[in-house]
Amino acid sequence: MSKTITLFLSASPYESEHTYTAIKLSEAALEKNYRVNLIASGDGVYNFLKGQKAKGIPNAEERFSELIKKGLRVDL
Repeated sequence: MSKTITLFLSASPYESEHTYTAIKLSEAALEKNYRVNLIASGDGVYNFLKGQKAKGIPNAEERFSELIKKGLRVDL
């Protein structure tokens, strides 16, 4: 049985380090074959908005799209 980690993200993409932390935790857990669930609520749903124009920082939508392809499960 694989281990599962569930993250809750309620912060908008670029207001703080919360989004980047969720991305890095998800990446690390997926690399270790964990099942990763992410629940986005409130402003956290904006992390998945297509067409973001991030300058000088990682694009949240692109990074989460890559993680979804690797097995991240997202509930909005």
